[in-house]
Amino acid sequence: MKKLILLLVIIAFSVNLSKAQAVYIPYSYQLDQKFNSSVYSTNSSIHTSLKPFLLDSTLRPTYNAIMNRGVDTNRKAWAWRKLFNEHLFDVKTKEYTFYGDYLTDFGYGRDFSDKITTNINTRGFQFGGTVGDKFFFYTSGFENSGKFAGYYKDVVTRYGFVPGQAYDRNYNGKTPGLTDWSYVTAIMSYSPIKQLNITLGTDKTFIGDGYRSLLLSDYSANYPLLRLTANVGKVQYMMMWAYLEDMQLPKFDTFGSNRRKWAAFHYLDWNVTNKLSLGFFNALIAQEADDNGKFHGFDANYINPVFFASSLGPSSQPDNVLVGFTGKYKIFDKTAVYAQLLLDNIKTGDAFSGSLSDNANGFQVGIRGADLFKVEGFNYLFEYNTVKPYTYSSPQAITSYTDYSQPLADPIGANFREFIGILNYTYGRFDFMGQVNYAKYGLNSAIMNYGKDVALPTPSNTTTNIGQGITTSLYYTEGTVSYLINPKYNMRFELGGLVRNEKNDLGTRKTTQITFGIRSTFRSMYHDF
Repeated sequence: MKKLILLLVIIAFSVNLSKAQAVYIPYSYQLDQKFNSSVYSTNSSIHTSLKPFLLDSTLRPTYNAIMNRGVDTNRKAWAWRKLFNEHLFDVKTKEYTFYGDYLTDFGYGRDFSDKITTNINTRGFQFGGTVGDKFFFYTSGFENSGKFAGYYKDVVTRYGFVPGQAYDRNYNGKTPGLTDWSYVTAIMSYSPIKQLNITLGTDKTFIGDGYRSLLLSDYSANYPLLRLTANVGKVQYMMMWAYLEDMQLPKFDTFGSNRRKWAAFHYLDWNVTNKLSLGFFNALIAQEADDNGKFHGFDANYINPVFFASSLGPSSQPDNVLVGFTGKYKIFDKTAVYAQLLLDNIKTGDAFSGSLSDNANGFQVGIRGADLFKVEGFNYLFEYNTVKPYTYSSPQAITSYTDYSQPLADPIGANFREFIGILNYTYGRFDFMGQVNYAKYGLNSAIMNYGKDVALPTPSNTTTNIGQGITTSLYYTEGTVSYLINPKYNMRFELGGLVRNEKNDLGTRKTTQITFGIRSTFRSMYHDF
């Protein structure tokens, strides 16, 4: 560990081969899909499957267009510029830049099915800036309270956690129906040379070209991380170490209130040509203390930068290892097909057999692009995902592929098939989004784990047929219309509605909801599960 830190320090302070760019673009699908025309152009060689993106010359024109959409440069009044055009604070000099904003999500809605008046009340902030052209910092914080639709509240109540956000401080039910939570993002990004970026902080990482990722998504909560990303020729290589938590399991150490685990990730993306890209992924989850309370700490083997080394070398503690592959091909200009393959519980036998003793696995295939029917600003995505039961799980619950018992990959977990279609059209300051999901999965019974909940320990002597258990169908439709107020932090008026219908032999759970309000930031808050 000391040798690695020393190496990074030497690189950071002694090498200056070319201008570097440390600024990163916070990830959310809503923002990400607006780059489709740039990143999926057949003239672009940018690596598209590792997010957040680092801002470079390829992305800057599109990014500037997004950040200045609808801006009226002729307006000189201070109040007008701050409300509609600019950051609240925005300082730019030759040596450094700094910006800051007050952020809010304030809205009301109605869940007509469960007869709940929903609301959200968020007070937040963001600050960011650069020092020179190598160092970037960003932080945002949110204090939230709200009442959710019935199906969403059920998930919060079950785990005591708001998906993708933080734990519910009202979990014990002091105020019935209310959810109260807060969370912070904070990162420092440093690029000593153009080919290397070092990011440290608490944030998320997304791997893939789809709306979902079967490898690593932004659905879980923020986690402390150290991420190194190297770009050498046509190859991009990412190493990341993270510190994850579990609220559900008993803890055996005296640090913090939750039981903890380490995670190590490697991802290599190779742009074979401007059209074809191939990627290779592995992840390792290791408990910090075993079920007997024996404390392990961080294993030095996880620092090894050699691809797959952490899964092939010796380890001082039981771990959970996953391997994945990605692929993308631009079939037309601004249009790409993409795929992911995930292997878990790796054996040498048939990867797609029905026995748990063989490989659990997942598969994704999709198509996405820009300017559908040659209409500028009309982006689209169509995607299919499937994951076998017990994928991501582990015989020891603490080493499941989760953070705070939330999946690190697809929100549904495992034991499912899923179809997703998303259309988005931007015209001036107006934005229109429509989404349709269909999923089929198997729920657990009161006495049997059928493999959907990846936070549960893997049982023995069972089969892995997708949909096993209480076979359930989910139909989900959502639409939003928004009007952009300030593009710098995505403040907008938004009207939305969703219809959700979950059906199985036990009954039907239907939700019809409409929402409206004023929103800001690019953060993702998933409801489509």
